[in-house]
Amino acid sequence: MAAFEQIEAPVISNRDDFDARSGNRIERLIFNNRLLICIISLLLTMFFGYEASKLEINASFEKMLPQSQEFIRNYLANKESLRAQGNAIQIDVQNVGGDIYDPAYLKVLQEINDATFLMPGVDRAFMKSIWTPSVRWTEVTEGGFRGGPVMPTDYDGSDSKIALLKDNIARAGIVGSIVSNNQRSSLIIVPLLDIDPNTGKALDYKQLSHQLESIVRAKESDSIKVHIVGFGKLVGDLIDGLEQVITYFGIAALLAGIAIYIYTRCIRSTVLVLICSIAAAAWQLGIVRLLGLSVDPYSILVPFLVFAIGVSHGAQKMNGIMQDIGRGTHKYVAARYTFRRLFMAGLTALLADAVGFAVLMVIDIPVIQDIAMAASIGVAVLVFTNLVLLPVLLSYCGVSQNAAKRTLHGETKSANFVFDFLDRFTERRVATGTVVIAAVLGLGAYFVSLDLKIGDLEPGAPELRAESRYNRDVAYIGENYGLSSDQFVVIVKTPPQGVAGYQALIEQDRLAMKLRELPFVQTVLSAAGYLRFATAGGNENSPKWLSINRDPSVNANAMATIYGDHNEVINGDWSVGTITAYLSDHKAETLAQTVKVAKEFADAHSTNDYQFLLAAGSAGIQAATNITVERSSRTMLYLVYGAVSILCLIAFRSWRATVVAIVPLALTSILCEALMVFLGIGVKTATLPVIALGVGIGVDYALYLLSTQLAQQRAGVPLKEAYRIAVAFTGKVVVLVGITLAVGVITWAWSPIKFQADMGILLAFMFLWNMIGALIGIPALSYFLLRDVKAVGSQDATVSPSESVTDNLARVA
Repeated sequence: MAAFEQIEAPVISNRDDFDARSGNRIERLIFNNRLLICIISLLLTMFFGYEASKLEINASFEKMLPQSQEFIRNYLANKESLRAQGNAIQIDVQNVGGDIYDPAYLKVLQEINDATFLMPGVDRAFMKSIWTPSVRWTEVTEGGFRGGPVMPTDYDGSDSKIALLKDNIARAGIVGSIVSNNQRSSLIIVPLLDIDPNTGKALDYKQLSHQLESIVRAKESDSIKVHIVGFGKLVGDLIDGLEQVITYFGIAALLAGIAIYIYTRCIRSTVLVLICSIAAAAWQLGIVRLLGLSVDPYSILVPFLVFAIGVSHGAQKMNGIMQDIGRGTHKYVAARYTFRRLFMAGLTALLADAVGFAVLMVIDIPVIQDIAMAASIGVAVLVFTNLVLLPVLLSYCGVSQNAAKRTLHGETKSANFVFDFLDRFTERRVATGTVVIAAVLGLGAYFVSLDLKIGDLEPGAPELRAESRYNRDVAYIGENYGLSSDQFVVIVKTPPQGVAGYQALIEQDRLAMKLRELPFVQTVLSAAGYLRFATAGGNENSPKWLSINRDPSVNANAMATIYGDHNEVINGDWSVGTITAYLSDHKAETLAQTVKVAKEFADAHSTNDYQFLLAAGSAGIQAATNITVERSSRTMLYLVYGAVSILCLIAFRSWRATVVAIVPLALTSILCEALMVFLGIGVKTATLPVIALGVGIGVDYALYLLSTQLAQQRAGVPLKEAYRIAVAFTGKVVVLVGITLAVGVITWAWSPIKFQADMGILLAFMFLWNMIGALIGIPALSYFLLRDVKAVGSQDATVSPSESVTDNLARVA
C-alpha cells in the first residue's frame, strides 16, 4: 500500500530531534504545558466528582408538561381551581378474604388514611376516602335535604355502625369510584402539592415513595393488600430503578474496555481511554450539580451517552498514536502528530453531537430541555478530556511496542480480506446494487414507519415493565373500579357564578353527552349532571325535577349542595367548572379521538359568557404532551439534519460529499422508525430524543472516514485506493466505535425501567446501522458522486487525513 505512505508524517524516534515550536498555537500551548494540564485535570476531576456525589435524583410534575401548549396553559391558569384534577396518588386497600365492612379492615384503612394525611406534600383539603369528612352522603326527606359524612361520626366498630356505614355508602353513590364494584376494597385519593411546605423545595418523590412503602405498604398482611398508583409513586419507582441502572454503567465500561483491549492488546492505553471517558461523565454531573439542576429519570441517561461518545473519540486518538509509534515515532511526537491530524475532525464531530442534543431545546417539554442542557455540557467537557487530555496522557504513557507493531503489521497486509471486500463497493456493479437495495429498503421502511404512533401504545405506565408492581396495581384498580385513573377534563371558564347559569349548564350537559357516545368513555361527571339530582332532591325527589332549571335561584341552591359534596367539579366562586370523562385507557388513538370531539365542541359552543378549555386531568395532560411531541418530532428532525449538513458542507467543501455523508444517516433514521413500529414503541417524551441523538453521534463515522478519503483524492489518489487508505487509517476504528457505542447502550435493555430499555435498543440499532452505512454507503455513493474528485496539486501529496476539515473550520473560526 504505497499510497498509504502519503498520510504518514516523518518518523522521529528521538524526541530531541522534534521541533517543539512546530504546530499551531493550540498544539504548542497544550504540549508545552503537559504537566500543568494533568494537574489541573486531576484537581477538576476530584472537585467535580465530589459535586457529582451530592447530586440528587428527583422529578417534577410540571417539568413533564409542555409549558406553552394550549391545553397546559389552560390547566396552569386554572390550577388553583383544579386541585383535585392534577397530580394525585391513589391508594387502594383490599380485604382479601372479605369486604370493606369488616371492623379489622376498617381499622387498618383508618390507620393508613391518617398516616397518609400527615405525609409531607399532601394537599390535605382535597384528600378523600371513606374516613375523610369530605366524602358525604345526601338524601331527600319530607323536611328537605339530610346528609353527613359517609363514615359515622360516632363509629365504634359495632354492628349497628357498620350497617349505617353500608347504608351511607349506598346513599353517597361512591361504589365504583371510592369503593370498588365488589366492595372488597376502597380508595384513598391523595392530591399532592408541587412544593413541600415543610422545606419550601420541590416535593421529594423518592422520599414520598419510600414513605408509602414503609408506612402504607407495610400494613399489608395475609388479609390486607395495598395497591398504589399515581405520578408520585411512578417517579419514586423510577428513581429506585435508576439506582440499579448504575450497575449497567459499570457493565458498559467493562464491555467497552474489553472491546478496546481486543483491538489494541494494550492495557495502558485502554485504561487511559476509559479513565478520560469516565472523567468526562463525572465532570458533566458535577457541573450540572453546580448549576443547581437535578437529575431526573430521563436525564440520568446522559452520562452514559457522554461516556460512550468519549470512548469513541478516545479510540480514534489512541489508534493514530499507535500507528505512528508502530512506525518508530517517539510517543511524544506521535501524540502531537495525532493531535494535528484529528483535533479539528474530532471537534467537528463533537459539534455534530452537540447539534443533535441542542435541537432538543425546540421541544417545549422542560424534561427534554434538561436533557439537551446536560448533554451539551457533556459534549463541551469531552472537547477537553478526550481531545486534549487523552493525547497528553498518551504522550507520557504511549502504547506497548507489541500493540504498535501488531497494528502496523495489520495495515501493511496487502491481501486483507476486509479491505478487499469493502473495496468492491467502489466498483460500478456493487455500488449500483448497494444503492438500489438501500433505496428499496428505505422505501419499504418508510411505508412501515407511516404506522408509527404518537404516545403510549400499552395500558398502564409504559415507563415500567408490564410485570412491575406498579403496573400490576394499575391493572387491579382498573379491573375493580368503574372509574379509571385516566381522566380527561374539559375546563368551563366563566365570570363568578357563571357556571351555574342556565345556558352554561345546558352546554356542559351537551358536551357530556357527546363524550359519553365515545366507546372508550366509562362515564362523564360534571356540575350539570349532579345538578339534576340536586334539584330533584330539593323538590321531594320528584322525577319531574330531574332537569336543568331556568330559575337562577333554583340552580343556585342546587349548586351550593354540589359544592359541598363534589368540589372537584366546581370551585368556590362558581367561575370554574369541570367536565371529566373517565377513559378506559390512555392510548394514543383514545386520546386523539377524545381531543377531536371536545375540541370541535369547544370551538363551536364557547362564547364570551362561558368558554370550554382543553384540558386537565392525567389523560388531558398526556394528550397535550402527544400533540407537542407530534408537532416537534419532524421539526427536530429537519433541524438536526440541516445543522449536520451545514457542518459537513463546511468540513468537506463539497455538496456531493455532504450528500454522501447524510444519506446513510437518513436511511438509518427511517429504519429506526420502522423498528419502533415493529417493537410497538410510540413516539413520546422518552423516545423522541433518540433519533436526534443517533444522527448527531452517527455523523462522526462519516467525518472521520470521508475526510480521509477526500484528502487522498485531492492529493491525486484514485477513489478505490483513497477509500482503502481511509479504511486502513480510520475505518477499523469506525467499526470499533460502532461496536463500542452499541455495547455501551445495549446494556440498558436489561433495565427495570422500560423506556430506558427501549432507548438502549434503538440507540444500539442506530449506532450499528450508522457504522454499516458509513463503511458500505460512503464508497457506493462516492462512486456516483465523488469518483472524479480533482487533485488540488502536487503540493498536497503529503496531505494529512483531516487537513481539509482543519483548513475549512479554521477559516470559519
